[in-house]
Amino acid sequence: MKKIIVTFISALALLFSYSTLSFAKVVGDKIILGAAVSLTGKYAGSGKHTQKGYDLGVKIVNDNGGVKVGGKTYKLEVQYYDDESDGAKAAALAQRLIEQDGIDYLLGPYGSGITVAMAPVSEKFGVPMVEANGAARSLFTKGYKYLFAVLNSADQYLNSAVDLMAAKKKNATVAMAFEQDAFSLDVKLGVEERIKAHGMKVVIDDALPKELNDMTATLQKVKALKPDLLIVSGHDKGAMTGIKQITDLKVDVPMVAMTHCDSAAINKNLGGGGDYTLCAAQWHKSLSYKDEFFGSASDYAKTFESVYSYL
Repeated sequence: MKKIIVTFISALALLFSYSTLSFAKVVGDKIILGAAVSLTGKYAGSGKHTQKGYDLGVKIVNDNGGVKVGGKTYKLEVQYYDDESDGAKAAALAQRLIEQDGIDYLLGPYGSGITVAMAPVSEKFGVPMVEANGAARSLFTKGYKYLFAVLNSADQYLNSAVDLMAAKKKNATVAMAFEQDAFSLDVKLGVEERIKAHGMKVVIDDALPKELNDMTATLQKVKALKPDLLIVSGHDKGAMTGIKQITDLKVDVPMVAMTHCDSAAINKNLGGGGDYTLCAAQWHKSLSYKDEFFGSASDYAKTFESVYSYL
């Protein structure tokens, strides 16, 4: 995903600066990185965003001269495998990259659940993994020494939406629908803490179906119980399903808050329906920071969109 690649490449540069190439896979003047990402399956949308972010980051680093290690300059290249949105397969592919392909620097997969599955592999073999999309708290409480992340933890994602509703209405009612994966359940923990702190009442607490393809049962309850706030966390596919069915079923709820509605590009892909939905995001092109490689956040967005004809 494009939102974290600046910090991501900085983390890679830091790793290289403290490493020797005797432990890296080098082919000619290239350092080969390895990644298992979701190119098919239910996380394919965000998995492809992840791959594009990595590829663009590598391109910009290479276009700016590459990475200097021990007085010599190297270009970067990524060897990919498709984890098919499956944690067990991702873990097996990580082991394959290390043991069979000789990879000694890993880029993380898409999603907390898959990152949770891969992290023990990189830890076992002592191979650094810089991950861009795993935000589950469990990733940061196990004492991993080879895991490097560039985003805040999942329990913070939708707290501000709960706070906003609390400021708008006292004793508000809340409906929740969450995927049963490590990321979404951590989002839920944070949301529940804020709901309790504000004295709100949860009137619906549903699990999204495994394939994230139907929210009808939850939305029928929403129509009947009329909560003040609907919170949904199911990655980009869950966001797409939610917005589409909210529109189709003509569900009227004062406030909707979701994760991943930005990466799902809802208004583009559905022809609208995402207006007025609050969406948690790690990055926005209006942010003021900048660096020498990517320029400003706005510059980076323009570069990404021009390379991929994106959005």
